[in-house]
Amino acid sequence: MSDRQRRPDAVVVPADHGGSSLACIRSLSRLGLTVIGVASSESAPALASRHCDESRVAPSPGTDLDGYRDALLDLADRPDVRTVVPLYEPDIYALAADRAAFADRVSTPWVDSDRLRRAQDRRELFAIAGAADVPVPETSLLREREDWSGRAVVKPRYTFVIEDGGVAYPEVHVTDPGERPDVEALVDEMGHEPIVQSHVPDGGEYGFFAVCDEGEPVRTFQHRRVRSYSYDGGASVYREAVDIPELAAAGRNLLAALDWHGPAMVEFRRDRRDGRFKLLEVNPRFWGSLPLAVAAGVDFPAVYYRLGTGGSAGDRPADDSADDPAEYETGVGCHTLRGEASYLHSVLRHDHDHAERPSLARAVASVALSVVRQPNFDYLAADDPAPFLRDVANHAFGDR
Repeated sequence: MSDRQRRPDAVVVPADHGGSSLACIRSLSRLGLTVIGVASSESAPALASRHCDESRVAPSPGTDLDGYRDALLDLADRPDVRTVVPLYEPDIYALAADRAAFADRVSTPWVDSDRLRRAQDRRELFAIAGAADVPVPETSLLREREDWSGRAVVKPRYTFVIEDGGVAYPEVHVTDPGERPDVEALVDEMGHEPIVQSHVPDGGEYGFFAVCDEGEPVRTFQHRRVRSYSYDGGASVYREAVDIPELAAAGRNLLAALDWHGPAMVEFRRDRRDGRFKLLEVNPRFWGSLPLAVAAGVDFPAVYYRLGTGGSAGDRPADDSADDPAEYETGVGCHTLRGEASYLHSVLRHDHDHAERPSLARAVASVALSVVRQPNFDYLAADDPAPFLRDVANHAFGDR
């Protein structure tokens, strides 16, 4: 019997997104599906996985969003393709904007453009969150801000903007107490009027993750960020599974208020002044730390596939609620090894105004101990080493 006969159903996975792409590819392959990886370069590490059955090169959404959408639609035309997985903002933007066209071809377990807009417009998002009793930082449009006596964070109003046919991500600016920024210069830089929020003193950054079925979470997960690419912040390179009822309640309340469908990550910062979880943003797709959830026992890619294709979506008890104990193993950690090296380099070489640099000895000991105690990795796997080796080669010698 041929491989195609044994595995007739296929799923399209955008493969440019590091560990999350790889976690999806490995998970969906374990379901017995044909996995089609799509990337802007053949050097994407996830394409090297032995679990990636086919690879396709598509235009980069950073420069040609329409071409990228068309490439996904072309793959969705294949009779064996059942669905597409959103792993980054351009993915979900393309999928939601043309949801009707995709629905003619494949199952569409993701949000429509109206719900996506509410999540991507941070001003509207924070208004919805406040009405749902989800704690939020003080938020206003930049021109409305009058009090600059405390530290403030100026963010793009939208999670990304379309520039010259591609996707751009304006930078976030942090002001010191008493510093009044050049408002018009920031409006010009971002291409729209951004929002400004009161700074939340850092008591830790946390994520609430879910795949939802029309506002109702099917499966959920939580993590705490332990280390980032730099000691002053950035994407996480080591995170641990947690189970905090207050975090679950805030995440569930917000996703219910948004009537969310499909995957979402809700980011929070714990305010060290009062211990409350303050909303930072919603990522309307799968998240970069997805390998941790899978390692802890929540196979979100499988949940997503089953939701879209009418199977048993979550394999969870029917009475699941925010008060139930976590259906995963807490304390599990997962690393991006290249990111851990970047973190240690930042401790050794960099000074940052808004963060205290830890001692190098303590940082090295913390990384080494966690690697020994929690040997789970975004890329590295004994039975699938090629993605890790390609990632190392890409960063050592450049994408080829």
